[in-house]
Amino acid sequence: MGTGSEELGKILIQACINSLKETTPLPSCILFYNAGVTLACEDSPVLQALRELESRGVRMLVCGTCLDYYDLKPRLKAGRVSNMYDIMQTIASAGTVFTP
Repeated sequence: MGTGSEELGKILIQACINSLKETTPLPSCILFYNAGVTLACEDSPVLQALRELESRGVRMLVCGTCLDYYDLKPRLKAGRVSNMYDIMQTIASAGTVFTP
């Protein structure tokens, strides 16, 4: 999350996703790409929070090219495999985009 310390970035993204459960309104969609796809895979420290958000109606799009690059497609446990076109369409049509 952001630039600088990778260790601090991991702490911050975990806090961010865990905090999302308490926000009002909930986001309508969360997008995962590049190394961020690891967050939606098994053994992710935020997988439980993502599953809770998903059960509450938050859509999750996970970049399939990125999953393939990191060889993680079989380990995906939250969200659905998507592509960069759908991810960009989602961003373009959103009223508000929050980027941690």
